[in-house]
Amino acid sequence: MNMYELLEKNVKRNPETVFLVRENVTYEEFPKLVKARATSLKKAGVKPGDVVGLLSHNLPEFPITLFAIWYLGGTVLLLDTNLTSVEYNNMTLLTDCKIVCAEKSFFYDNKIFKFFDIQTKDKETDEKLKPYTLKDNDVATLSFTSGSTGTPKIVPLTHFNLVSCSDNLEYLNQWLRPGEMFYAFLPLYHVFGFAVGFLAPLHFGMGILLQSTINPNAIMADFAQYKPQIIPAVPKLWEIFRKKIIDGIKQKKKWGLVSFIMNNQKLLRMIGLGKLVDKVLNQIRSIFGGRARLLVAGGAATKPEVEKFYTQLGMAFVQGYGMTETVGPICCSKPLKKRVPYAFGAPMGDTECQIRNQDENGIGMLWVRGNQNLNGYLNNEEANKEAFDKEGFFCTGDLVFMDKKGELHFAGRKKQVIVLDSGKNVYPDELEGLFIEIPGVKSVAVFEHEINGKTVAYAVFSVEQDMTMERLAKEGVNTNKKVASYKWVTHFAMTTDDLPMTSTQKIKHHVVRQWLIEGKYPNKHE
Repeated sequence: MNMYELLEKNVKRNPETVFLVRENVTYEEFPKLVKARATSLKKAGVKPGDVVGLLSHNLPEFPITLFAIWYLGGTVLLLDTNLTSVEYNNMTLLTDCKIVCAEKSFFYDNKIFKFFDIQTKDKETDEKLKPYTLKDNDVATLSFTSGSTGTPKIVPLTHFNLVSCSDNLEYLNQWLRPGEMFYAFLPLYHVFGFAVGFLAPLHFGMGILLQSTINPNAIMADFAQYKPQIIPAVPKLWEIFRKKIIDGIKQKKKWGLVSFIMNNQKLLRMIGLGKLVDKVLNQIRSIFGGRARLLVAGGAATKPEVEKFYTQLGMAFVQGYGMTETVGPICCSKPLKKRVPYAFGAPMGDTECQIRNQDENGIGMLWVRGNQNLNGYLNNEEANKEAFDKEGFFCTGDLVFMDKKGELHFAGRKKQVIVLDSGKNVYPDELEGLFIEIPGVKSVAVFEHEINGKTVAYAVFSVEQDMTMERLAKEGVNTNKKVASYKWVTHFAMTTDDLPMTSTQKIKHHVVRQWLIEGKYPNKHE
């Protein structure tokens, strides 16, 4: 089955169910919008086999255009809205993309591709236009997963991969119900938002409430008006919501009482004070609209105290683990059982997991195999040799261990991918490749570090004797402009000593970071 056939299946099953909630578009009405958009795209020159970029926030035009591209037999290049024109140019060149469907605000002059305005209303529908017969092994989406400059890894996911992910979400069938509402403010171009804000509701015949901003006021207004049942978010946002709630209660000088009730609700119910417990918990749950019953976290680990807070409010909490290469969630915790902190669940559906080369603590490299896995990176044989074995298992690059309940836990990363508090990934190789071009820089190490309680990308530069902090800072600002703002390195240290290297002349990032902590790099810009 391909993705358009999956849509048709759900249209037959749930014709009157509202699919796009804010726009009040039912499953039955949605394909009409797709066909009209496909008509416009065909006139714009889109043909079967073309790679078509999609650059948009979470607008209704995103899913409409997505399906329209598939309707015409094309492949969708998912583009991050936070990147620069330099990065978009490189990504479209590497994928032979000649047209990018985007919001007007993203338009800029270039000679590589042409823009198509996704917010312009489609004028007509070619009723004779039929959906292209896609094969399940045809590539549905392309995503960049290790930076967008230099030699990045490009992930081609087939229709078979996407539909398999949809099928594996059946793992949560007792929690996801037809006709209910998913809140989709996580960006759909990112694999986490794509899987939980698009594939999951599509699979279960649910509604999607799209939100294009992460402005807390707009989100809270949506909660009050639409009252969604399922809310996915990155852990940092769950922390922010929790803090906002607690601070609001503290301002009323009631946190001591509320905290006592939350921590002792079982006892209070036993002695006949259930109505008091319900009154307090309902007032807090009303912030989320009053109907939220399942919260989903992914992209990073959730702090135990954050998860505990929401479960005490009576809302189930799920932690998932996945990658772009696996269409998002390959492991997911069950909200039914009490979980060990920081566990991210057991394999879903047909996914197999192996922990290889375990040490004395059971920590080893996670390898996965399943129908969600990509078949290989695009035009990157070297990366494919490293990532896949002869049995079809894919190396995640993550070190994990398994607890007594059969759930997996993070123990670290083989590669130094920096995971920001927002859940976004920053790739040191990409940034180091840009910073090494600065005149006077001999070598540079970029790694994850904490400044004032916030995770940042930190750099330590080994420089020539005549380099000054002022000049390095100025050059750093210019270099940062070549990538998205969330990747910017604004905290760094400078030394004229050589950075510690391995015998193969690779920088020992963990040693550099430890020396920074120990104060061996006092010349800092923070």
